[in-house]
Amino acid sequence: MEHSENVGFLGLGIMGEPMARNLAAAGVPLVAWSRTPRQISGVWVAARPADVFAEARIVLLMLADGAAIDAVLGRGSAEFAELVHGHTVVHMGTTSPEYSAALQADVELAGGSYVEAPVSGSRTPAAAGELVAMLAGDPAAVAEVRPLLAPMCREAVECGPVPQALLMKLAVNLFLISMVTGLAEATHFAERHGLDLQRMRGVLDAGPMASAVSRVKADKLVRRDFTVQASIRDVLMNNRLIADAARAAGIASPLLDVCHQLYDEALAQGHGGEDMAAVLRAIETRTAGRPSRGRPRSRAAAPAGPRPAHRARPHEA
Repeated sequence: MEHSENVGFLGLGIMGEPMARNLAAAGVPLVAWSRTPRQISGVWVAARPADVFAEARIVLLMLADGAAIDAVLGRGSAEFAELVHGHTVVHMGTTSPEYSAALQADVELAGGSYVEAPVSGSRTPAAAGELVAMLAGDPAAVAEVRPLLAPMCREAVECGPVPQALLMKLAVNLFLISMVTGLAEATHFAERHGLDLQRMRGVLDAGPMASAVSRVKADKLVRRDFTVQASIRDVLMNNRLIADAARAAGIASPLLDVCHQLYDEALAQGHGGEDMAAVLRAIETRTAGRPSRGRPRSRAAAPAGPRPAHRARPHEA
């Protein structure tokens, strides 16, 4: 793609690095910064976030959470206004919708523009340029940013005003979390009944429920390869954001609450840095604690486990 202006990119982590590589490979002149310095062909890696803003008018953020964004941008200080004035800040990570709306207000008050552009997908689709972006914000700013997403995303869907894109991302993630957890439980069920897991994977891949996610995660579950694409820790963070949004709106989330317990248990067992498919380990641990095979305990005797949060928690920002 043709883009004569420098574009800024903050955050070269699990997702940010392949996204930045795809932008650079597409010919976008990129100026990047990351807490952990990484060298990417065709990318100038700056020493400070301020150096990125000095060289680029549009700056993409792929940072861990609201606390990281606030720290990098110096939000709440005089430097924040100087940094974002005259710039378009594009928030591509996952935070609470409330946080994003507040960040938009602060950016615009300082004389900048703001676009919400969270993406759906893990490291594998990020590397392949197959992410799906959800966009929200001022239509003119969204229109300017949209072409930059093409090297990273196969689709970009406009969702309306901020924070509609992040709410859409949370809805999509709710489905993802429940789907992968269900797949892990199905794999566990099949394995404990002595079924050939490769055959089960073949049946799933050939059937109507197959998807890019099911194929990748089923392969990881069958091979017990929990190399991280989306970590247990990150999925639990997303789970909490969705739960908070559900509680704030008075919405029931029964499947999410069960998943919340299981990912919390997997984290407590020391698997936070493994792929989300490692939720299988929490399910296996529950099975190991049951007195007999094939007969689920009564409700009264069910393992307690950590209870899901029933009240909205303030974001760490």
